[in-house]
Amino acid sequence: MRLNKYYLAAFSAFFIWGFFSLALKPLYNYPSLDILFYRVFFSVTTMLLINLCFRKKVLKKDWNQFKKMTAKQKRSVIVLTLGGGVFLSSNWFVFIYVMNHISVKAASLAYLICPILTTILAFFILKEKLSKWQWFAVIISIFSCVLLSLNHFEDIFYSLITAATYAMYIISQRKNSEMDKFLVLTIQLVFTALILIPFYPHYSGALPTESLFYGCLFVIIVCFTIIPLFLNLYALQGINSSAVGIMIYINPIIGFLIAIFYYKEQVTALQLFSYFLILVSIVVFNEKLIFARKLKMAPSEIEGLK
Repeated sequence: MRLNKYYLAAFSAFFIWGFFSLALKPLYNYPSLDILFYRVFFSVTTMLLINLCFRKKVLKKDWNQFKKMTAKQKRSVIVLTLGGGVFLSSNWFVFIYVMNHISVKAASLAYLICPILTTILAFFILKEKLSKWQWFAVIISIFSCVLLSLNHFEDIFYSLITAATYAMYIISQRKNSEMDKFLVLTIQLVFTALILIPFYPHYSGALPTESLFYGCLFVIIVCFTIIPLFLNLYALQGINSSAVGIMIYINPIIGFLIAIFYYKEQVTALQLFSYFLILVSIVVFNEKLIFARKLKMAPSEIEGLK
């Protein structure tokens, strides 16, 4: 794959997300639900301002496109968009809880499992086909998860829940391609905020007064939500989703390294072997995409040798 500005944008997005724990972990003393409340509310405010100030033409274009849709198409867009908002907010809450109350390893593991879990769900829900090698990769991944669950059931349990909520979000959005992606995400977060508002007075703690909370939240919203989201959307304009999909593994790999070397979380030999198997399954699953360039170049290389 030729390196260009689109690949660089995708790499940068997942590279940034890999350091998410550095901004989230300092908030471990705050309830996960409070962090979710403020992340959603502040993200909605920021994204609405971006749309209203810089994306008026996109809003007008998408609104006109929506009005031209049939009743069935409108219903599909509404259900997929709002349903995706439920899955995304659920993923945010579970991820925050796992990161701050279980372990950084468990949170990182979720995004190693997620692509494989997404594929399995796509097979059953969207009827997408899998090759024999891809099924073999799925089996390897499942086996590694079983190994990780030995004496660490809590970690693997929460990792699977985190991965499942994000996988369902991806599945629900694969068919939601009629509208601008950034606008769809904004609507989903607005919908999530409307759901959370009635619960806020009863389930939130005291209004945070520490500068640490708002400082970390600002970094989370700007550096780990808005900026990588823009980079990801920009990358998808120039390269396909499969190429971007491979780069998602940059995120959990960095997360594991931070968990081991910065937070000093203990990792057993069995866990390391299991992580290695997951990486093997990733390579096997994506072997056609990874080695596609070599296969395409082979004939020209042969001609050059003649």
